[in-house]
Amino acid sequence: MTGHARFGTHKLARRSIRLRAIKMWYMQLHSTTRLATKWSLAALTRQPRFGMPTRETATIHCELWDVEKGTEHMTLSGHTAEIVSVCFNTSGDLLATGSFDHDSRLWDVRSGQCVHVLSGHRGEVSSTVFNHAGSLVLSGSIDTTARLWDVRSGRCLSIKTGHTDEVLDVAFNTSGSSFVSASADGTARLYNTITGSCLATLLGHTGEISKVAFNPQATRLLTASSDRTCRLWDADSGECLQVLSGHTDEVFSCAFNYEGDSIITGSKDNTCRIWKAAEDLDS
Repeated sequence: MTGHARFGTHKLARRSIRLRAIKMWYMQLHSTTRLATKWSLAALTRQPRFGMPTRETATIHCELWDVEKGTEHMTLSGHTAEIVSVCFNTSGDLLATGSFDHDSRLWDVRSGQCVHVLSGHRGEVSSTVFNHAGSLVLSGSIDTTARLWDVRSGRCLSIKTGHTDEVLDVAFNTSGSSFVSASADGTARLYNTITGSCLATLLGHTGEISKVAFNPQATRLLTASSDRTCRLWDADSGECLQVLSGHTDEVFSCAFNYEGDSIITGSKDNTCRIWKAAEDLDS
């Protein structure tokens, strides 16, 4: 097998979901709680009732919803294959989408116009995310690379290589000074955003890493893997601090709470687990 001929039977495809319904939930946490944004976003791949969709029969788009009214506000069309990643910037006026058509797109939320098409990946885009300032977008692809893009110009600033298998997730830290890519090769790679240098390669998982997240304080990294574990890492040194074992099947999702001292993990074993970080981790 040469080049990227294996695209199309990749690991990301087995997680692809044909979305048929969306439910929106409101949590009243405090009497003064207000919704963070007016809009909610859904990526849809509509297909015929029988059989798999083709380029001619599938309707692939994003729908922008009014959170307060629960009504569809706008449809964003332009991608030619499944949309698997959606992300708002911090201010909520731009959104990014990543697609199996190998492109990411930036959209103006007010007008619904596509601002930039971020083309360059040689395979399906698995993940897209803005930095906190909204000036950069990071994309990961099954072509084994991550790309850093300038939001204003739509220009690719940097291509990150080094993984030997599909990049399944990417993330910035809260300040945007660092970012990380997670791969089906079982490693995650931590980069300095400004210099572009690889600060650390996180080794230890024995299966693909499908999710990666920084804590809000940008001191810790969390990875979720098909080896049934999550790992907690020092975001400066890349040292593994804890192995979170207990799930009986692949772990697909993980996240920190706002304080960064608790973790939730979601697994193919149909359970979520909540973990408390060891008290001496920051001592």
